[in-house]
Amino acid sequence: MSFTIATWNINSIRLREPLVLKLLQEQGPDILCLQECKSPVDRIPTEGFAALGYRHILANGQKGYNGVAILSRLPLREVARHDFAALGQARHVAGQLENGVVIHNFYVPAGGDIPDREVNEKFGQKLDYLAEMRDHFRAERPQRAILVGDLNIAPREDDVWSHKQLLRVVSHTPIEVAHLTDAQESGKWVDVTRQDIPDGRLYSWWSYRARDWDAADRGRRLDHVWASADIASAAHSSHILRAARGWERPSDHAPVFATFDL
Repeated sequence: MSFTIATWNINSIRLREPLVLKLLQEQGPDILCLQECKSPVDRIPTEGFAALGYRHILANGQKGYNGVAILSRLPLREVARHDFAALGQARHVAGQLENGVVIHNFYVPAGGDIPDREVNEKFGQKLDYLAEMRDHFRAERPQRAILVGDLNIAPREDDVWSHKQLLRVVSHTPIEVAHLTDAQESGKWVDVTRQDIPDGRLYSWWSYRARDWDAADRGRRLDHVWASADIASAAHSSHILRAARGWERPSDHAPVFATFDL
């Protein structure tokens, strides 16, 4: 069985429904995981997705903020939704395919602007969320599993446009990278994107603040596809659809893809 999975922080599924439909029509991933849906589950516009064959939908939503959803052409059933750090926020949902593969869709807190938990509560919440992810996957070691989502951290030096200038900027600080690395190592997760594209700068997010995001190219790789060690070798064809950042009324994130032969 071969299937392609994509992950995309859509920054409002209702506002950007046309972009989701465009991606599904033009790229046709078998599974699309969305973050920052900003919608209660009953307000997610599912009819257009179902008309394109994406009839299996799992979602964890809330009004105006956060929210995650999985759109699938393949049957899947919900197996988990965790509230790490007890934030009371819709940031995780997991579904299982008929072949037993579990797909985790995560939206890790952004962490605010100041990388100091003593003066910025949101930064502390981000670190606590990652610590609980670490503990969860250490206690329940993932098998035949894929973890995707906006993890809001660019871990490698070549995952950001300037390592030196961003060392004190939230999303690339050493403490965040260490927490993400701990969460990854606790589950023996493999970074599929970097397994396929081991070298070179690679970004999935460009700020709205840039007058010309494409020319400036000051990006960060905040969106990730991981696989449990037992199936990582089945992954291939990873890529980021940079062009989607330039679509009309875009998200500030671009979709990240990987294909699995399982």
